[in-house]
Amino acid sequence: MTDTAGAPRTELDRQDERLHEQTGLRGTVDAFARRVRAGDLGSLPVIVGLAIVWTVFQILNPVFLSADNLVNLTLECSSVGVISLGVVCVLLVGQIDLSVGSVSGLAAAVTAVLFVNQHWPVALAIGAALAVGLVIGFVYGQVFNRLGMPSFVVTLAGLLAFLGIQLWVLGSAGSINIPFTSGLVGFAQLDFVTAPVSYALAALVAAGVFLSGRAMADARRRIGLSATSTQALAVRSAVVLVALEAAVWYLNQGRGVGWMFVLFAALVVVMNYALTRTAWGRSMFAVGGNAEAARRAGINVRAVYVSAFMLCTTLAALGGVLAAARLGSANQSTGTGDVNLNAIAGAVIGGTSLFGGRGSAYSALLGVIVIQSISSGLTLLNLSSSFRFIITGFVLALAVAVDSLARKSRAAHGQA
Repeated sequence: MTDTAGAPRTELDRQDERLHEQTGLRGTVDAFARRVRAGDLGSLPVIVGLAIVWTVFQILNPVFLSADNLVNLTLECSSVGVISLGVVCVLLVGQIDLSVGSVSGLAAAVTAVLFVNQHWPVALAIGAALAVGLVIGFVYGQVFNRLGMPSFVVTLAGLLAFLGIQLWVLGSAGSINIPFTSGLVGFAQLDFVTAPVSYALAALVAAGVFLSGRAMADARRRIGLSATSTQALAVRSAVVLVALEAAVWYLNQGRGVGWMFVLFAALVVVMNYALTRTAWGRSMFAVGGNAEAARRAGINVRAVYVSAFMLCTTLAALGGVLAAARLGSANQSTGTGDVNLNAIAGAVIGGTSLFGGRGSAYSALLGVIVIQSISSGLTLLNLSSSFRFIITGFVLALAVAVDSLARKSRAAHGQA
C-alpha cells in the first residue's frame, strides 16, 4: 500500500497512524517510542548531538549561546546549508555528488564576472549562474543514465573540471570584489527581518504545519485509511509555534533573523513539502529504496535521477552565489577547502541515509547547524582548524554508524 500524500508507507507507519487516531496525544507519544525501538530514529540522534555540542561549548565559553553569536551562526549556516539541501536530493536516490563545491565556486565566479565586469543586472547575473548549475546537473543525469557511469566517478570528474573552469572565468586577477553597496551583499550581510515580521513568519510556519497535516489526514480519511488525529496535529503545531517564537525572540535580542537564513529555511520547507506531499517526492524515496521495484511500479527512474542531479547542482550554484555575497567577493578559493566536506557531511549528520531511500529536507538544516556549531565553538576557544576537522570527522563517522545500526534494526523488524 502507498500513502496518497507521501512516501511509500511501511506496516509500522500504518500501525502508528492508527494509534494516533485512536488515542490522540498519548498515541503520538507511544507511536514515537515504538518507532525508536524499531530503529526508525528520525532526527532524534542529531537533536541529542546538537544539545550535547551546545552544552559543552556553553560551559567552556559562555559567549557561545549569546544572541549575537547565534545570529552569526545562522548566517554562516545559510550558504553551505543550501548546498547541503541539494546533496540530500542525490543521497535520497542512492547517489552522490562530489562536485558541489566546485559548482558553487563556478557559480560565484560567473555571478561576479557578469555583475561586476560585464555590468549585468544582478538578477540576470544570478539567473545565469543558476542556469549553469541546472545544465551541469542535466549533463550528470544523462551521463549516469545513458553511459552507466557511477555518480561517484562522473561528479569527481566534474569537481576537477569545474574547478579549472572557475579559475579560467576569474582570469589572471583571481579575485573579483562585489560592491559592498550592492543589494546582493546587503542581502547576505546587512538585511534582517523586523521583529514583528519575524514573529509573524514563525506563526505562519506553525500554521502551515497544522494545515499540511490536516490536509493529509483528510485525504487519507476520504479513501478509508487511518490518519493522525486533529488533537495530535494541534499539539505538534503548538510545540512548533512555541519553539520558533522563542528562537525568534532570542535572536531578536541580537541583530535578529537574517533574510539569507529566511531564504534557506524557506527552501527547506518547500523541499520538505515536495518530498512528502507530491508524486515526485514519493518517486524519489521509491527509487532510493529499490530502483528496480520502482521501475516495475511504473516510475520513470531515469527522470527521477536527472531531477535529483539537477536540483543538487542548481542548489549548489545558489549556495555559491550566497557564499560570494556573504564574503563580498568571488575568488579562486570560493567553493574549495571544506565546502564539499561540510555540505555532504551536513546531509549525512542530519539523518539522510547513505544507502538511499531515507532522509528529509530538514536533514540539511540540522546537520549544517551541528557542523557550524562545532566550527563556531572552536573559534571562540581559539583552537586551530585541525580540531574542527577531527571532530567533524568523528561526528560524521558516528552518524553513519547510527544509520547502519538503525538500518539493521529496521531489517530485524521487517522494515528495511
